[in-house]
Amino acid sequence: MDNARRDVDQLMREYGSQLLRLCTMLLRDASLAQDAVQDAFLQAYRRYGTWRGDSSAKTWLTSIAVNVCRDYLRSPWRRHVSMDRDVSDLPGQAADFTFPDNTVITEVMRLPVRYREVILLRYYQNMKQKDVAAALHLTDRAVRMRLQKANAILSGRLKEWYDEE
Repeated sequence: MDNARRDVDQLMREYGSQLLRLCTMLLRDASLAQDAVQDAFLQAYRRYGTWRGDSSAKTWLTSIAVNVCRDYLRSPWRRHVSMDRDVSDLPGQAADFTFPDNTVITEVMRLPVRYREVILLRYYQNMKQKDVAAALHLTDRAVRMRLQKANAILSGRLKEWYDEE
């Protein structure tokens, strides 16, 4: 087994479930997300020799996975597939990421993709803003602006929810 394959196998064990959850939330389809994660790791294997290491492995893999999901979302099949999925269709949540109900995550999933991406990476994947920018090929300022816009949208949609608390 060559070094690239061994290293990508290790990355699959370390980040596979995180990427599956991320892709499921971006694509809103668990089986399609499995395909996307598989494609992302295949691309990572093919590109392993070109990875310069100027970002963490998690950021690099996340960038690949997000781009695969974007490609899937742009493809013609999307017009013929229902993208309305219930939160209960998502793979299991991380142990430290629980909600009293599914209101918040449902609203996050209803965001336009450009805002959903930054919210999921920043708050769910717990990535630093600069890593989100690197993963999405954006400037720090663009990430900050998207986060502000997404938070404003969510605040409006969730106002009644958190006022009840």
